[in-house]
Amino acid sequence: MCGIVAYLGDKQAQSILIEGLKRLEYRGYDSAGLAISDGQEIHLTRAAGRITVLEQNIQDKGRLHGTLGIAHTRWATHGKPTTENAHPHFDCTGKIALVHNGIIENFSTLKKWLIEKGATFSSQTDSEVLANLIGHFYNNPSETQAENDNLAGRFEKAVRLALHEVVGTYGITVICQDHPDLMIAARRGSPLVLGLGDNEFVVASDAAAIVQHTTQAIYLGDNEMAVITRQGFRTTTIDNVPVARQTEQIEYSLDAIELDGFEHFMAKEIFEQPQTLASCLSGRIDLTEGQIHLGGIASLSRDLVRAHRIVINACGTAWHAGLVAEYLFEQLAQIPVEVDYASEFRYRNPIIEEGTVQIVISQSGETIDTLAALREAKERGALTLGVVNSVGSTIARETDAGIYLHVGPEIGVASTKAFTGQLAVLTMMALYVARRRHMSQHTLAEYVTALNQIPQQIKSILTQSDMIRDVAHTYSDRENWLFLGRGYQFPVALEGALKLKEISYIHAEGLPAAEMKHGPIALITPQMPVVFCVPKSSQYEKVISNVEEVKARGGKIIAVATEGDKLIHNYADHVFTVPDTHEELQPLLTVVPLQLLAYHAAVARGHDVDKPRNLAKSVTVE
Repeated sequence: MCGIVAYLGDKQAQSILIEGLKRLEYRGYDSAGLAISDGQEIHLTRAAGRITVLEQNIQDKGRLHGTLGIAHTRWATHGKPTTENAHPHFDCTGKIALVHNGIIENFSTLKKWLIEKGATFSSQTDSEVLANLIGHFYNNPSETQAENDNLAGRFEKAVRLALHEVVGTYGITVICQDHPDLMIAARRGSPLVLGLGDNEFVVASDAAAIVQHTTQAIYLGDNEMAVITRQGFRTTTIDNVPVARQTEQIEYSLDAIELDGFEHFMAKEIFEQPQTLASCLSGRIDLTEGQIHLGGIASLSRDLVRAHRIVINACGTAWHAGLVAEYLFEQLAQIPVEVDYASEFRYRNPIIEEGTVQIVISQSGETIDTLAALREAKERGALTLGVVNSVGSTIARETDAGIYLHVGPEIGVASTKAFTGQLAVLTMMALYVARRRHMSQHTLAEYVTALNQIPQQIKSILTQSDMIRDVAHTYSDRENWLFLGRGYQFPVALEGALKLKEISYIHAEGLPAAEMKHGPIALITPQMPVVFCVPKSSQYEKVISNVEEVKARGGKIIAVATEGDKLIHNYADHVFTVPDTHEELQPLLTVVPLQLLAYHAAVARGHDVDKPRNLAKSVTVE
């Protein structure tokens, strides 16, 4: 979950590393640091807190000169977020510096062994253990090296030997004082991408830190490493078997990761949704023929049509998208669906019989639990499909097939446009399969027409932002909220509650509206805001009854309702409206006011919306 950026080239590294860290700060912001080689020594600066604190430390100490450097912004796992625990970490000789994303599970055993060998430690992190392990092999060549190994070869071999000893996940970049023209990067379970510039190389855990310098990139695979010099690079496995990696084009520009006049990335990404959804749908819905074209899964369409069961695995917001997909596939395609938290799926004994299709959903394509669930299902023989946003990500590479969201990079930690992109892709998948099983062409054409209208309909919802802001300000001091919905709106209620929790730190609970009576109704007081997702649907009257039950107990009712619904105004204190559409498409619309509600509540409470406490964008550690 941490951010890594490293540079080797002709330019001064400091400004490049700092700028890269700022673009990666959404991956972790507990502490930050950088280490730069001036050709003779490696100079280190670290700080607890945000990158601005690190910048101030550098300004106080003086500029770090050198064209080789590594940097890191941390989301704490082992050890508190202190300066001592901030990366980069050195081995105990001070020669080797390392930045690490991931968890070394056997670090305590390795640490004990290294202490017996004379190593010393200055932090509580597992990462320092890896730095010292590399240092041990490098500084004790008689134990492992051949007599004819040169110094550079010895350093490279020390990295390989150390990585063979660790259990767990890592994305690392390592430099050595003795080799100011050499940088080594390696990964297992934590993403790393190598940007190829003009006489320069940038390594990062996310392409966002690279795109300012180059759009040409190589994505390292698991158990692979890159050995980078000023003359070029080579990629191998950890076992030193050469690997040919294809250069890929980063699909977005620098403009896509700029604020563009918005105060926060989350606000920008909420308001981008008409454009991002249009991009997601483009080339996939055919209005003329009333068809859906999904090239990413076309070769497997027969297997999908014959599926006996679909298993969906995801985490967080993506799991909520999976719950919507459960309704979609069962209603439209009439295929039974099971939705499981990826973290639970991998630790039970899931039944994967013949005809099971697994769909994994992840914005980053690197979510560690979702990746593990994917590998478990593949091992048991399931056909696996991915719904991801990040091109070249591990899940995209390891699934049998899949569909990219094409909504552009999402920087805000609280997912918004990726969620609606996931809903759009999953809706198209369900319709794609439904047409091939039993749905008439006429019915499909109606859905295609309705899907095409969604981006413009979201645009109309966004015009209510100021009104939603006023409501959010009214209730932003309330510490307990309920979000209720039925059918397709139950997952939307869950997502609305999650958004409020993530960025405003208000306790919120999402529930099926009918379940309120089975316990949670005891929580309702005249001070409690209760948000109902109540568009015109097959269960509209049932939800209205639930609204009446809350009103009778004095709860403050905020409703998301269909335009023109006059009845809801008799019960609700505040109403946000969405255009009318097919019930199956309503989540694409009803979630937008809830995103705005959470955003404005967090701003009203004075929180850092894009960097909520204890959270990071991509969960790549277990």
